[in-house]
Amino acid sequence: MSGSRNIVVLTGAGISAESGVDTFRDEGGIWSQVRLEDVATPEGFAADPVRVQSFYNARRAQLPLVEPNPAHFALARLEREFEGSVMIVTQNIDDLHERAGSQKVIHMHGELKKALCCACKKSFPHESDLSLEEACPKCGQVGTLRPDVVWFGEMPYQMDRIYDLLRHCDLFLSVGTSGNVYPAAQFVQEAGQHGAHTIEINLEPSLGVSDFEDTRHGKAGELLPIFVDELLTGSYHF
Repeated sequence: MSGSRNIVVLTGAGISAESGVDTFRDEGGIWSQVRLEDVATPEGFAADPVRVQSFYNARRAQLPLVEPNPAHFALARLEREFEGSVMIVTQNIDDLHERAGSQKVIHMHGELKKALCCACKKSFPHESDLSLEEACPKCGQVGTLRPDVVWFGEMPYQMDRIYDLLRHCDLFLSVGTSGNVYPAAQFVQEAGQHGAHTIEINLEPSLGVSDFEDTRHGKAGELLPIFVDELLTGSYHF
């Protein structure tokens, strides 16, 4: 393997679901229990900030109850041992990649363990409950803090950097994503158009499965460790 080779890994809700994290779109998922307009839009936050804070406080409180699974650990191993560059772009707002040991992670939809001030637009680590009585540690304003997660109608984070990575990667790997959330659903096309080999590892075929050159379907916790071993031993060529 050449040391200049680059891998971009896109991860979605499926990889976290195997750790017990609630998904949004699956049958019985979060969006079947609560209206996304109420808790995942700027308008919902403006209408009932207490409800929105409580919703994300509950999700944040669940994080210590779940652990990274073999798929997370396999990606951390790939980052450590691959001779080139490995970057994870995740749609997930949990911290399971980091807890498994991955250091190069872009959270395009934000992070549960961060807060964002609506007044000064600063983001900072925040692992406890958020409340409207809390002052922003950056500007001192009270009642301006919200979860630092990307809501519907807002632009995902670091998109320019992500597209630059996609244009220069040699392998694009999609893990645990349904293929129906944009702009992430178009990443395979962007990478493929610039010459990357593309592979999907998902529980079942995604909506964009036809855009991938290679597919493996089943549990990520079972398939990804095998695939990473193939990459590191050179038995999988791209």
